[in-house]
Amino acid sequence: MSRAFVKESDEDLAAGELPERPLSAHANYVTPHGLEQLQARVRELQEQHERLAGQSSDDSIAKQKLREIERDQRYVNAQLERAMVVDPAGQPRDEVRFGAAVKIADEEGKEHRFGIVGDDEADVAGGKISWASPLAKAMIGARVGDTVVWRRPAGDAEVQIVEIAYPKP
Repeated sequence: MSRAFVKESDEDLAAGELPERPLSAHANYVTPHGLEQLQARVRELQEQHERLAGQSSDDSIAKQKLREIERDQRYVNAQLERAMVVDPAGQPRDEVRFGAAVKIADEEGKEHRFGIVGDDEADVAGGKISWASPLAKAMIGARVGDTVVWRRPAGDAEVQIVEIAYPKP
């Protein structure tokens, strides 16, 4: 009988199919620290892969986890190949650029601090935003005292650049 006429269960399909992690269409700028993080992630995934690869081939949970690790390895390796390291030390000190730590004041005068980093380094809760985010795009090129318009889904907001600093390596 042809495989074309055999109905596979939805569980079998779901277990074998994992969507690839999407790669951004824009450049993959990273800080030197971001490059180190990607390299560490490659090593971590390789160790996880080696541990799981030795488990029983009958273990469906292990197989699924192995597929997830392999998918993540493809993504991280692609990001590493695309990585373009930008050293914040080479950025102009009086202007917001990639790698800057920027303090802004919102319309109510409340201050916030954000580091402008690569996509894989971004962590809003940790105060790090992607250089491709709407806020970072609004700030790039600005100087202390400038007011920029942050285009947000909730509506535009004006923020003032209060301070620009570049972390020391």
